[in-house]
Amino acid sequence: MSEPRSAAQHRHRRSRTALAVGVTLALTTAGTLAHGADLGVLGSTVQQASAAAPAWATDTADGFASVNSLGQNGTYGGRDGKTVTVTTQADLEKYATAAEPYVIVVAGTIAMNPVGKEIKVRSDKTIVGRGTAGHIVGGGFFLGQGVHNVIIRNLTIRDAYQGIWNDKDHDFDAIQMDGAHHVWIDHNDLRHMADGLIDVRKDSTNVTVSWNKLSDNNKTFGIGWTENVRTDITIHHNWIRETEQRNPSTDNAAHAHLYNNFLEDVPNTGIGSSYGNYSRGSTKMVLENSYFQGIKNPVIKDSGAAVVQRGSVFSGTSGRNESGGSAFDPKTYYPYSLDKAADLPSLLRAGAGPRASIGTAAASAKAAAATTLTVAQDGSGQYRTVQAAVNAVPANNPSRVVIAVKPGTYRELVKVPSNKPHVTIQGTGGSRKDTTIVYNNAAGTPKPGGGTYGTGGSATVAVEADDFQARNLTISNDFDEKANQGLNGHQAVALRTAADRVFLDGIIVSGDQDTLLLDTAAKDRLGRVYVSDSYVVGNVDFIFGRATAVVDKSVITLKKRWDGTSAGYITAPSTAANRKGILIANSTVNGDVSAGSFYLGRPWHAGGDASLDPQTTVRNTNLSNAVKSTPWTDMSGFSWKDDRFAEYKNSGAGAGPANSNRPHLTDAQAADQEVADWLAGWTPSAS
Repeated sequence: MSEPRSAAQHRHRRSRTALAVGVTLALTTAGTLAHGADLGVLGSTVQQASAAAPAWATDTADGFASVNSLGQNGTYGGRDGKTVTVTTQADLEKYATAAEPYVIVVAGTIAMNPVGKEIKVRSDKTIVGRGTAGHIVGGGFFLGQGVHNVIIRNLTIRDAYQGIWNDKDHDFDAIQMDGAHHVWIDHNDLRHMADGLIDVRKDSTNVTVSWNKLSDNNKTFGIGWTENVRTDITIHHNWIRETEQRNPSTDNAAHAHLYNNFLEDVPNTGIGSSYGNYSRGSTKMVLENSYFQGIKNPVIKDSGAAVVQRGSVFSGTSGRNESGGSAFDPKTYYPYSLDKAADLPSLLRAGAGPRASIGTAAASAKAAAATTLTVAQDGSGQYRTVQAAVNAVPANNPSRVVIAVKPGTYRELVKVPSNKPHVTIQGTGGSRKDTTIVYNNAAGTPKPGGGTYGTGGSATVAVEADDFQARNLTISNDFDEKANQGLNGHQAVALRTAADRVFLDGIIVSGDQDTLLLDTAAKDRLGRVYVSDSYVVGNVDFIFGRATAVVDKSVITLKKRWDGTSAGYITAPSTAANRKGILIANSTVNGDVSAGSFYLGRPWHAGGDASLDPQTTVRNTNLSNAVKSTPWTDMSGFSWKDDRFAEYKNSGAGAGPANSNRPHLTDAQAADQEVADWLAGWTPSAS
């Protein structure tokens, strides 16, 4: 049997991950941003970064803006240039009209002078608001002939209105393009302008408009003004509210893909819709899973145009709702996923428009829209690694994103940060063994930048986001203890959770020492974990931590040590006082190990903290003869008898009668230690 570890040996070092670097930190240098440090405004009007752009500045467009055409492979804006922060019109215009690429962060309200001025943006630019503070008032942007690779994100552009509703004299748009290509307009609030909010004119193409709030205007969105049929445009996840016409009007578009938009006409106001989506001229339009609320003439088309409709909701609409002709299959141009139309009002009210943070590297509007992201090593999915798919989940996503992982062995580290809740990682194979995420770090493994990983940092998969789920896959740490006997620190975590409402359903978690770390975000934070219909494999303290955790209807498989000996501990709870610890219920404990060689658990007072009150209860579980007749033991100077360890109605060769060294719950005590008591009002369900 291995010697009990000291508190110092067993203490895991939680690696606190910086929050996703969003536009709220855009005032820092790019190099600092990459390391997650939060520096304040340095006092100058314009600040430049000499290193690579911040993480969010590497985001790229989805939809038609992502397609390789016209010599431009996708839309990535100014990511290859410097990052500057501006607060004046002069500085904004200076960098937007420069020949070289820039990421331009608008850090406050800029009132345009004269009113209606549209800054002439040149190619290779990202113009982005800092958090929700970036406002352009009384003007906007113009993208002329040949301008390409431009991203406009997270801005509020507003209030060029001159008092005339159907204004023919003041062509003041929020964003106008004439002959531009590869443009991404994302997460903006565009409203109350003199003419249109967005105009895509004169053969502009490869445009994606996503996750914007478009409101309080006569003309929302015009596309065309050309006899040519060239424009390719994707319009998705926009909230179009209280606008009269051009929602959008799409004239002579070669390919117009509209999906997951929410068009809303609020009753009893001064603004009434005259029409919704309009397919004009020779446009070929595909309209999918949108929601039309109170819109008059929600879908109309010219005789020479096509509209292919599927999956939309029409609530309180009236007048023309037309479809017909043949269009195209958007998936031959780019991948995308549809949200349910019925979910759009709540989804877009919460998610459209500027955000406090627009995400981390590789996050995109497409990811924000997706209910399912696919991962496949052979390139047949949207991503080749699980972490790339996690990166693509938007910060503070309001609804569940399923990362569907095709069969294969993915040797990588995966972290789901705290600002990405509602993530499910799910294997798509016929067996939970078909899809494996595996790595081999240990507590003593040297880190590239110096130091070692520590116990918590060794995890193959680390989950810090609430409402996480995993199912139908294997998560493993295959650190080779035998080959690394000279290494100090053999704890090697397969899965670490530090979040609330974590549901592990039908998975295998496999390792040796410290396989499954069930933690909380902080000592005073609740962290509930429900493990169901799963296998947990290990040998020393391999289910441990301070979470309120249930292992239900599962198999706990005991492994021999690296040298072939049988000795170990199943649980090592570090429960805070007045919290519930680890509950094993309705399960099986077995494995190819010697009889009487394993303890059910021991108390882990992490860091020598005497205020903790570790708890493990094992009930209604079949115990093999591997379990010792005295199943609990001390740890690091702390007696298990001073903490909370008990059994109730276990069976099998390893079960035994109650005695002073083997406490059993009474029926009355057991009534307060049911699975539902641990979950405390949370009902896990697959989603």
